[in-house]
Amino acid sequence: MKVHQILKSKSDDSVATIEPGKTVADAAALLSERRIGAVIVSEDGTSPMGILSERDIVKALGARGTDCLQDEVQAMMTSKIVSCAREDAAEDVLTKMTEGRFRHMPVIEEGRMVGLISIGDVVKARLSELAMERDALQDMVMGH
Repeated sequence: MKVHQILKSKSDDSVATIEPGKTVADAAALLSERRIGAVIVSEDGTSPMGILSERDIVKALGARGTDCLQDEVQAMMTSKIVSCAREDAAEDVLTKMTEGRFRHMPVIEEGRMVGLISIGDVVKARLSELAMERDALQDMVMGH
């Protein structure tokens, strides 16, 4: 299965973005409102500068308390983004996410963000693929 197939299967393929000068509190509100685990930091909504996850916010809250909520997003974001392309295999993306210990990956095409996939999206797609393979094998064994 390819990344573009995963993007197609998502009910909401829009990518939540936030401007780098917004506060971490603004980002937390956006994450809560959209019920998502990460937001892409971007000035124009298509060129990613970084990514900020709920885990980043919780880590800062644990270390510094609520003062960190007034920080600008760009101060807390991860600026070294690991991305994928539409034609990448789901298995390769899952490996990158697992090895890098992160759960969200922007999909980049010609320097512009065209989607965002989570480890949950990839696992769901992989489970669906395995179920189809199992059903096909069962049909073969049963002579259908």
